[in-house]
Amino acid sequence: MNLSKLDLWMQKQEHVTSLSRIEIEQIQFCKLNHLLAREKARGGFYKDLPEKLSSLRELSILPFTTESQLKNYGNQMLLLSQSKVDRIRTEETSGTTGKAKRLYYSAADNERTISFFAAGLSELVYPGEKTMICMPFSGPGGLGELIAEAICRLGAKPIPAGIQKSYGELLFLLDSEQPETFVGMPVPLLSLLRLSPTCSLKRALISADACPETVTDAVEAFLSSRLYPHYGSREMGLGGAVTCPAFSGMHLRENDIIAEIVDKSLKPVKDGEWGELVITTIQADAMPLIRYRTKDHARLLKKRCPCGSMIARLDTVTRLGEASKITKLDNEVFQIPQIIDYRATQTEEGLLIEGYKKGDCFALPDRLLGYPVIWKLCQVSKNHYPCYPAKRYLVKETK
Repeated sequence: MNLSKLDLWMQKQEHVTSLSRIEIEQIQFCKLNHLLAREKARGGFYKDLPEKLSSLRELSILPFTTESQLKNYGNQMLLLSQSKVDRIRTEETSGTTGKAKRLYYSAADNERTISFFAAGLSELVYPGEKTMICMPFSGPGGLGELIAEAICRLGAKPIPAGIQKSYGELLFLLDSEQPETFVGMPVPLLSLLRLSPTCSLKRALISADACPETVTDAVEAFLSSRLYPHYGSREMGLGGAVTCPAFSGMHLRENDIIAEIVDKSLKPVKDGEWGELVITTIQADAMPLIRYRTKDHARLLKKRCPCGSMIARLDTVTRLGEASKITKLDNEVFQIPQIIDYRATQTEEGLLIEGYKKGDCFALPDRLLGYPVIWKLCQVSKNHYPCYPAKRYLVKETK
């Protein structure tokens, strides 16, 4: 088995010919101290942190950065002048109040992300082929635009589908363009495959939302190939970790990001144990974050990957707290092969499941996750749209 393409990318970026754990951690340590010096000189949000650490382990004594701090003091975390900001991404809220998270990126940040995307996608996107991109397109520096540029650099053709098309429009693109690969969220991919099981898609990279085991198994059965999971977030510059052909976890962008796992008491766990993922973005140009709590549940695998890489890998990443409920629901609901998509609302009486089906559903469960369920499913049509345009969540009934 060949070494992961991400290893080769990291070697090129860091001008080295090999990447042992010692070498990786030395790269991280040097970049961390450089970042701390920048922060001290800037005198912003992180001004009270030490200017230099004596070892990488000392990172664990620094305070965490929380989502609340990012919302309220984000401007103080910016290390560049506004004139050098190439893109601002504002978190899309789901009916919540208060300030939204705003993340700032320079042209160098976006170029680094394109380069990382190209390395990860090169495992499954081949020259001369077409890739359907079901991600948001929002102008220069947008996520879809960055993915499309990465695909172009691989000699393939991007097919921008976005996240606002009806099933009819998406099926038309599939039929007319005949793409071999797909990049997007897992449930929309499953919906398309259930609507068009003999379509041209052969391989897929999934990202931007959790992918429960039921969805993974169903998609891989349709494609007759393994899925390539990717994990990323606005806070880590969109690109974070991606699977290699060994399919033994997602190789982390360790030359740009230091990842830690902490337990419920916020203490570091032993290697391989589960907990909350915490990130420090040591390569970020515009808005680095130090020990940012992601609220995602994961574990780090630091032993050698079957592909030969020593880059740490993230195992399956799931959400913590209330956000995990929709993933558990997806795992149950999509066991029903006729379900195309659904939207879940938690009511005083239980759960309301509204969505689309293809054909007849027999013996629908009357309880899910311990709650009584009311089902409202209609036959899917080409005029219908996916139930969630972005990340899935459990809707709470409002009075």
